[in-house]
Amino acid sequence: MTEPIRSIEVDTTSLQHFIEVLGAVGQRPEGGIVRPVYSPAWVEAREQLAAFMHAAGLDVREDAMGNLFGRLHGSDESQTILTGSHFDTVPLGGKFDGALGILAGIVALQALRESLGKPRRSLEVVALCEEEGSRFPAHCWGTKGILGRIDPVEFDEVRDAQGITIAEAMRVVGLAPERYREAIRTDVAAFLELHIEQGRILFDEGINLGIVTAITGLQHLWITVKGRADHAGTTPMDLRRDALQGAAQMALELTHLVEQAGRPAVVTLGKWEVKPGAVNVVPGEVSFSVDVRHPEEETLQRLCAAIQARCEAIAQERHLSISIEITGKSLPRKMDPGLQAELVKAAEACGASWKWLPSGAGHDSQIMTRHLPTAMLFVPSVEGRSHSSDEYTTAEDAARGASVLATALSLLAY
Repeated sequence: MTEPIRSIEVDTTSLQHFIEVLGAVGQRPEGGIVRPVYSPAWVEAREQLAAFMHAAGLDVREDAMGNLFGRLHGSDESQTILTGSHFDTVPLGGKFDGALGILAGIVALQALRESLGKPRRSLEVVALCEEEGSRFPAHCWGTKGILGRIDPVEFDEVRDAQGITIAEAMRVVGLAPERYREAIRTDVAAFLELHIEQGRILFDEGINLGIVTAITGLQHLWITVKGRADHAGTTPMDLRRDALQGAAQMALELTHLVEQAGRPAVVTLGKWEVKPGAVNVVPGEVSFSVDVRHPEEETLQRLCAAIQARCEAIAQERHLSISIEITGKSLPRKMDPGLQAELVKAAEACGASWKWLPSGAGHDSQIMTRHLPTAMLFVPSVEGRSHSSDEYTTAEDAARGASVLATALSLLAY
């Protein structure tokens, strides 16, 4: 007879204390946190996280990239089960994105140490140094360092808005970029990341947890539409080659096209440039961004092809020229079925309701899953808010997610 799975309960009070203390680091008077990688606020946050890890009874160290680890040593040191997330923020971000995954990992490992003792396989919680790309165009920099995916030319070529190279920024905080290869790990057997959903499906449906099926793929397009700039008062409407009207029609029709595909397909047109940009001149050139996402590669490619075809057809109908540049592309990444099954067992052992859910945002797990078994656990975001000072997850939901994480880690390491 199969023995029932023991649920592991974390210390809710400690978790909430950690959330509030860390959430004050980089907090601005107008609301929101500014904590980009290798900044003074980032350094302060890392020191605070190290103190939390020490208090939880973990062995603490940093690597050459600035990632911070808290380790619970196992009898087999050759294999490590890793959990955690990132602690940098978007400008004026919230205190749950990324950070909750680290803090949940700390209280999970503390609960495991206190209730089950030494694990068979070593457990670690990682505070990944960077994910958001809010200072440098270097998304998931810490994860890439762990996986050995850093190109050495990046250290002197990647710069922030002030022209500071990422190598210079590392040296300011006491890191030696030339030692970056020392961050590479070969002992990690699996990675689990707890994260806020950043959407509102769990919140709206009243479900405790999301077990992630896949992380969305995306394609970024930069579309430039050219017509002819003319006088706004003397050019009849039927003789105009108005680039903005053509681009506006494209925006409406491609949005409708993606809406027809249904959830979880999404498209965003967030950046626009209009030339010459004068009140009394018919726009001669308009450029706009397209961000289209879907967790299934075939559907993503079909949507992108349909968007391009429709925009080209509208340009032809309106006697406009068009150019379409693919400026970014990321394939969908499926989570590991074996780890997903462990999360399901853990959720049910803890009495938590759950559903399968794709991730519409990118995460460190998207990089991890290319190299090792990876899974993600979502907790609800109130009203789906994220990347905002209004971002919030209730104490109950945070603690429940951390307990499920601890229970899943117990299945993997004990």
